[in-house]
This record gives sequence, structure tokens and C-alpha cells, in this order.
Amino acid sequence: MNSPNQVTRRPANQTLLVDADDTLWENNIYFERAITSFVSYLDHRVHTAEEVRSHLNQVEHDTIRTHGYGLHSFRQSLIACFEQLTDTPMTDEKHRRIESFAQSIAEQEIELLPNVAPTLSELATRHRLILVTKGDQTEQTDKLHRSGLAAHFTAVEVLPEKHHQAYLSLASQHGCDACNTWMIGNSPRSDVNPALSAGLNAIFIPHDFTWVLEHEVVNQPPAGQQLIELASFADLTRHF
Repeated sequence: MNSPNQVTRRPANQTLLVDADDTLWENNIYFERAITSFVSYLDHRVHTAEEVRSHLNQVEHDTIRTHGYGLHSFRQSLIACFEQLTDTPMTDEKHRRIESFAQSIAEQEIELLPNVAPTLSELATRHRLILVTKGDQTEQTDKLHRSGLAAHFTAVEVLPEKHHQAYLSLASQHGCDACNTWMIGNSPRSDVNPALSAGLNAIFIPHDFTWVLEHEVVNQPPAGQQLIELASFADLTRHF
């Protein structure tokens, strides 16, 4: 992995594939707050808060297989977790209360991470920027619209999952030259490792509250590929 102190600005006309949630704007902190409220509401008499959270993680993992990512899937996970951990009936009132935790996320204003807007504006003058996110098409498109960042991107890809084949298909679709294409994001599991496995370069920008299901050991880049770790999104302009 290249050191951020060893700066060599790449030539113009690179293709920068940019993640959205927790790379451009805050996202997981709102889910964490909703989960904290849910755990408090459940107030389990046997399981600790940590055990409830661990169970919810597994429920989410299973729910994603059926419902994909997004608030609908998250609602289903909260309801399933509640039903699995309590013997009390699921009343309409409880159902509405649990759904309100997910709804609180939908009502959040878009909070851009530091210096994202000016950094994208500058990068777009030299490079091709493509937004590459995963989740619900409507939700992600709406967040991009509300963020005010859409004009910086030449294309937007909302994928059901970010894996090896998804990056191969995306690179082919957009005519990406692998040696001049970089996936930028905070998730080792979805942004860094599968992009590297697909022959692309990657830029890892860690976020303090990256979703636990996105955690993974960051792989070393194969020969001929590059991986850069940066402390902030604004550092991109030193390299590109």
C-alpha cells in the first residue's frame, strides 16, 4: 500500500469510481442511532445490548439475501429481530414503533463529509468521475439528488452488490482502462478488495463508523496494481 506521504499526482483522464455512503456523505451513523433506539426499546431481560446487536447483524445478513440493501431491508431486519428475541406479540403499535426507527433515517438531511464538494469539483476538471454505489435504486438516486453532487459525475451506477463480477461488468460497460481506473471508498469488502480482484486500482478512505458487515482485511494489490490509503477525501487532489 502506498504511503499518503509519497505523493505523485497521476496524469489527467483517469477514471475515478466513487462510492457514496460513508465516502461522500454520512450514512451508517444514522443506522447506528436507529439500532441504539431499537435495542433500548426491546430492553431484553436476558440478552445484553451487545448480544442483541450481534443477533441483529446476523438477521441483517440473512435479510439482505432476500431483500437487498436499503431501508426496506433494514425495517424487515428490525421486525424479524424483535420477533425472534421476544415472546410478546407483535402488535400494530409495536410494529409502528419499530418502523419509526428506520423512518428516522429516511428523514435525515444529507450531511456531506468534510471538503467533499470542492474536492469533487476540482477532480471533475481533470478526470472522469462515475458514482458507484449499492442499495435501493430509488433511495440512492434520491440521496445523490439531495446531496447537490450529481453534476460532477458522468454516470451513476447503483448496483445490487459490489463484487468481482460487478466491477468487471462495470469496467467493460464504461470502457475503463484498468491501469487508469480507481475505485474510491471506505469499505474493504465492497470497494477495495473486489475492485482489486477485478484488476482495478483502489483508494481506501477509512470511516470511523463503517458498517460492521463491510469490515474485512484489506488485501494487498496484485502485481501491477496500486492501493492507496488516504486519511480524508480532500487528499485525493494531491494524487489526482
